[in-house]
Amino acid sequence: MDDTGASVRIPETVGRIVSLVPSLTESVAATLPGALVGATDWCSHPAGLDVARVRGTKNPDLEAIRRLAPDVVLANAEENRPPDIEALRASGVPVWVTRIETVEEAFTSLERMFAVACRVEPPGWLGRAREAWRAPFDGPRRTAIVPIWRRPWMVVGRDTFTGDVLRRLGVDNLYAAHPERYPKIPLAELNERRPDLVVLPDEPYAFSRDDGPESFPGLRCAPVSGRLLTWYGPSLVEAPALLHAALA
Repeated sequence: MDDTGASVRIPETVGRIVSLVPSLTESVAATLPGALVGATDWCSHPAGLDVARVRGTKNPDLEAIRRLAPDVVLANAEENRPPDIEALRASGVPVWVTRIETVEEAFTSLERMFAVACRVEPPGWLGRAREAWRAPFDGPRRTAIVPIWRRPWMVVGRDTFTGDVLRRLGVDNLYAAHPERYPKIPLAELNERRPDLVVLPDEPYAFSRDDGPESFPGLRCAPVSGRLLTWYGPSLVEAPALLHAALA
């Protein structure tokens, strides 16, 4: 069964994989590059990835995926839509769905994905990632808001991988208790919260030093790589050190 509890019939040998999640695409490319035959248009890592493109995470080209004849399609419960997953399954395509909301869940989910869905030993980089995140944070804690969009302003809310990454780095999301996972919050309210940090990832909205900080006068803004903050894959090896530096 995959992370959602769905039964997935995986062939004994997996030689053709389509990934519908950028971080899973990078994970497979780093582990089984010859097996990856399809990925979304948003799959940007590794650079120069030469596989068939099957549109986006929210609007995959289902017929193109079927033509690739994958042994398994890799998806995610948050990134991909249930109707697309069910349509592929209904046509006989095995779809393995991950569900990842914490760093520890990322390690467990990826280990199972490789062992069960990809029929391969978990890669060495996964062990190095576990080691990189092993030491608990023991410094002074700070608060943060994490905008992910503007017009309208949206922030990271409850039960997210991003929130857990920051928590483990000593940064507490002020909207972690919000009933929504990605709530829309007026800019005036965001400024009124007076967080220690405004963390500005460069995806899904491309915040940068020239686009975003001007909206939070008097607050410490920290532009960061969205890949380091939101992706679960090989980036987990270097994420702790690089995020520590970016948030300092």
